[in-house]
Amino acid sequence: MKKLGLFTGMLLLSCNIGLFAQGNEIDAFTLSNTEMNGTARSVAMGNAFGALGGDISVISSNPAGLGIYRSSEISGSLDLSIAKTSTNWSGVGADRNKTRFAPNNFGFEFYFPTSSGSIRNWNFGFSYNRVKNFDRRYKMSNNGQEYSMADYAAQRASGIPENDLKYVEGSYDPYDRLPWFPVIGYESGMFRNQYGKDGEYHSDFGFWNESKDDWRIYKPQASRLSVNESGYMDEYNIGLGMNISNFLFLGGSISVTDLNYKYASFYEDFFSDDPKGNNLYLENWLNTEGTGVSVNVGAIMNLQIFRLGLAYNSPRWYKMTDYFDARAGTYNLDYEKPANEAWTPENSYNDYRFRTPGKWIFSAAFIIGQSALISADYEMANYKNMHYSSRNDDPKHNQEFPENKFIKGDFTWGHTLKLGAEVKITPQFAVRAGYMEQTSPMRKGLADNNVEVLPSGTHPHFTVTSKPTSYYTVGLGYRFTPNIYMDLACVYRYNSAYAYAFSNIYNDNKEVAVESIPASLKTKTTHLMLTLGYKF
Repeated sequence: MKKLGLFTGMLLLSCNIGLFAQGNEIDAFTLSNTEMNGTARSVAMGNAFGALGGDISVISSNPAGLGIYRSSEISGSLDLSIAKTSTNWSGVGADRNKTRFAPNNFGFEFYFPTSSGSIRNWNFGFSYNRVKNFDRRYKMSNNGQEYSMADYAAQRASGIPENDLKYVEGSYDPYDRLPWFPVIGYESGMFRNQYGKDGEYHSDFGFWNESKDDWRIYKPQASRLSVNESGYMDEYNIGLGMNISNFLFLGGSISVTDLNYKYASFYEDFFSDDPKGNNLYLENWLNTEGTGVSVNVGAIMNLQIFRLGLAYNSPRWYKMTDYFDARAGTYNLDYEKPANEAWTPENSYNDYRFRTPGKWIFSAAFIIGQSALISADYEMANYKNMHYSSRNDDPKHNQEFPENKFIKGDFTWGHTLKLGAEVKITPQFAVRAGYMEQTSPMRKGLADNNVEVLPSGTHPHFTVTSKPTSYYTVGLGYRFTPNIYMDLACVYRYNSAYAYAFSNIYNDNKEVAVESIPASLKTKTTHLMLTLGYKF
């Protein structure tokens, strides 16, 4: 219970409510990780454009690619996505689908040739990209497990005096000074004091065993969790590129990111076959809004049939606000008044700052005359550098967030490989294909649930990924006139993860005190993209 002890100890030394309600290390990864994005041509070639340039999407990755342009251009893209999730929790399967249609890319670039000198041209560009789509729904259920949410809440409250967990209207509000999850668990009747030992608790669903003189907990006969995620991460980029003697291309850009993430979940434990029998529920709502700024710089070296690229994308520095709400309830037939409910405070929100990791991009391309090309990008980002901090200007409340310690211990480098190819069948018609693979930056201990993951406020559910996420892409391009063109792309994305209703909890001997059995979660997403463009 090392994480629990560290977390609780730091909380009891502070009165800053913002410290208790912000995201955890899993939320940090959700807000840092991006997906394949850009024009249909770029997507069809696996986004491997770091050394190629000449595409609107490069403004946010390697802006030196702006200098490749020899004319001005404007383009826009539409995206139809169909996401299917499949879960299997202890042998019980469930499927959910979600469809979305929206514009996902728009941009323009202006070409300014120079009359003399080594600088051949300047290029100015603007682009909008939807760099991440949060839309996902999944549902998981089983026919019984060893531990319930009440067992988890009781262990999470370990060490906190019982009187500190009690809400007294007009006098004492435990949400002001304690982790929120144990409070809502206690107030809703999930657990109670154990044998009169203050700070030790057990599930309130059980019975007293007279012969053994101890409390025996009920095991849930069924558990259910449904999750609905939605929202977007939109990026607006302004960039400048230059061409030096058709040999060296340099560029820089500024990116502003608009983030809106919504999460809703509903969890239930049933302790009997009777729907009106003993049960508990936990319902959560979260809306995260934020604005971030980053800087991108890059270079491309043109060696005739070869091009080499290098770029650095700085961290995104966000100002974030979480708006959240939760309610929990129990129905326990062992009591005269079996129903009990609790809510988090109304209009709860938390302001904070968040920094994503920076990213290095190494690129190469092989140009085969006017008819074909092959390209590759390799990206690396150190997710240990994700970081939470306070937005409070008062230095007394500008404290270190305990989540940052867990981020450094549970995350490492993430790597992305992008491959792309294009062949022109005729001067007007081209076919394309690509592949992209993103490794998981989660360390093995986190991926295998061998370390505890603290709740994010009242939200204990999370997913972990140990295997790479794969993208398979194909596409077509057709030029109607020298100025007007159309590109099509199809992307198949596959991700395999594990979904947890709550985390394992370990005692001081590193033995499992509460065990959580995960559900396998597979997400298969198909994107159909169309880009229309005009060169002038």
